[in-house]
Amino acid sequence: MATAIQNWGEILRTQNLGSEKEMDFVSRWLLITRASVIPMTITSGAIGGFLAASSPDPNWLYFAVAVFGLILAHGANNMINDYFDLEGGVDSEEYVRTQYAPHPVLSGLVSKTGLLLAIALFNVADLGILVYLTEARGWGVAAFALLGLFISVGYVAPPIKLKHRGLGEPGVAIVWGPLMIGGTYFVTTGTLPPWVLVVSLPYAILVTTVLIGKHVDKLAADSAKGIHTLPVLLGRERSLFLNQQLFVTYFVFVASLVLVGSLGVWTLLTFVAVPRTIETIRVYNQPPPAEPPAGYPLWPLWYVAWAFTVTRRAGGFFVLGLILDAIYPLHL
Repeated sequence: MATAIQNWGEILRTQNLGSEKEMDFVSRWLLITRASVIPMTITSGAIGGFLAASSPDPNWLYFAVAVFGLILAHGANNMINDYFDLEGGVDSEEYVRTQYAPHPVLSGLVSKTGLLLAIALFNVADLGILVYLTEARGWGVAAFALLGLFISVGYVAPPIKLKHRGLGEPGVAIVWGPLMIGGTYFVTTGTLPPWVLVVSLPYAILVTTVLIGKHVDKLAADSAKGIHTLPVLLGRERSLFLNQQLFVTYFVFVASLVLVGSLGVWTLLTFVAVPRTIETIRVYNQPPPAEPPAGYPLWPLWYVAWAFTVTRRAGGFFVLGLILDAIYPLHL
């Protein structure tokens, strides 16, 4: 059991499992669902829930059910992306997707039919959660869920293909910000004051930097396949500069929300991530190394890993600040 837990930890950190390690059932599905990036979804849900802690009567059961639903939805979305990119001829043995982590089908983790069945199972479970929460909180829940589903499936599925039209990055910002954070707040409280949507934007910015970093890493491959992600449209240098500005914008945004009283002072704990952010901005000023550093797991991806560590650290301390604010409120 200890070995299995170590394997799960390795996958959650790197989205890979060493070839010498034994592939157990949980490890297989952590890889298939790309579980290493799901913590960003958990963070969005946690932000929505803990923002609701000061409301008159938050329902923590509904909050927990909503976050579980978000986790299932993210896992389903990752599998949907892999399926449609495979069907559309984007994912292949030569494409970047199969180089930095195992592709569910191409690596033999699951058959194409098995992947479709898993997608269906996840979505049926999410449908049950949607029905339960809609009965509890009204049709507003369905509006959040259906808009999120539209953007998530349309990210790669025809005929919309948001990723192919430079709209994938804005779509991710909408989903991981107003939809996830605002939706979780609504489920937890039954209300949605406008300030919650504003407060959702800083973390939405951080998650967007992760996708931009990934698409910069894949720029040449995507351009060759006619996939017009935002970095393909803007170019490498402009995209790297954009991410640097977004990192700075996040901290300025949080500080501004604290100054106007929308956020508690404790959320300034997110500034613990500033040193890592400065280091990341410096990395973005340089080309990636010619060879992967020793032990680096995501090669040939590079910029995305730095953006992800900033997002994980800043987001984690932001949530900690919200928890402390729920216990001992401190506002300017």
